[in-house]
Amino acid sequence: MDIRTGQIVRAPSPMESLEKQLSCPICLDMFTKPVVILPCQHNLCRSCASDLYDSKNPYHYSGGIFRCPTCRFEVVLDRHGVYGLQRNLLVENIIDIYKQQLEKGGNALEPPLKSKETKEPMCEVHKEEKINIYCMTCQTPTCSMCKVFGQHKDCEVSTLKVVYEAQKSELKNSIDLLGASNSCLKAMLTQMEETCKMVEENSQVQKQRLGEKFDLLYAILEERKSQLLEQIAQEQDEKVAVVRSLVQQYNEYLQASIKLMDTASQTIDNCNTAEFLITAKQLITEAKDTSKNSNLERPEPGFESMDHFTLFTEDVEAMLAKLDFGVSGDNEENEEEEEEEEEE
Repeated sequence: MDIRTGQIVRAPSPMESLEKQLSCPICLDMFTKPVVILPCQHNLCRSCASDLYDSKNPYHYSGGIFRCPTCRFEVVLDRHGVYGLQRNLLVENIIDIYKQQLEKGGNALEPPLKSKETKEPMCEVHKEEKINIYCMTCQTPTCSMCKVFGQHKDCEVSTLKVVYEAQKSELKNSIDLLGASNSCLKAMLTQMEETCKMVEENSQVQKQRLGEKFDLLYAILEERKSQLLEQIAQEQDEKVAVVRSLVQQYNEYLQASIKLMDTASQTIDNCNTAEFLITAKQLITEAKDTSKNSNLERPEPGFESMDHFTLFTEDVEAMLAKLDFGVSGDNEENEEEEEEEEEE
């Protein structure tokens, strides 16, 4: 009894306490799979963690920081973002068992578990008829009246459950394809970052070699030295700009693919049979098209090489004013032959 009000207060049941423990601190509903565990051991829906991460890092491309909404612990993410956090399979299994008990009626709660009310879709033509069959000819859910008297009377039909299982399996396969495609994209992004690093490192090596050689030459080389350094820097900037542009394209494609994969997963987990069949076909088509178009442009082999800037210092002093990358003493012999031909 509450001493202040004089009313009898019912102690929370074990199932109600469990429901509270399985609630996300962001959306305040029961965790939606997949559930991720933070380094501070608190849990979040991955979709909620993604929303929180995106709101704190609106311009991120890889990595980032956000704070745990429960204890304010600073969570540092790698380039995979929230997808780099570990899933809490134990919590997900507990949620599955909890929902199975509710469906069996073993522990009915007052008030009932917070969830979205499900409503059976009704036929647009026959307003009082539920959608209960699937037209195989027209590839759309419909009702029995449409099959008997309506536009689908000459069509081949099947049960919703049969088509649901088939399209669910097909969508899962599409999700697997997206996952494989995303892994390829992530690998390519890593390679792009390494390419940028190698271009910069190789450019630095060539600059150092060039500086060491020019230090041995006379003042006449100083002006030419600055010109050659500018060529290296210009090509470095051009190559890095090309790779950075590709990195941005891969990031944009990856984000779109991840968003589509989450949408497909949520459709499987949250929609009933009829609702699923209304949207599944479009999702399957988008997933297949996205996974097929994951081969974007990439730098050609050897793109990062800067060896063509190697300088030869064995030439005579008379050629120093015209010194260029890759020029050897052969040019001097060619010029002498041309002069002799002109004199003759």
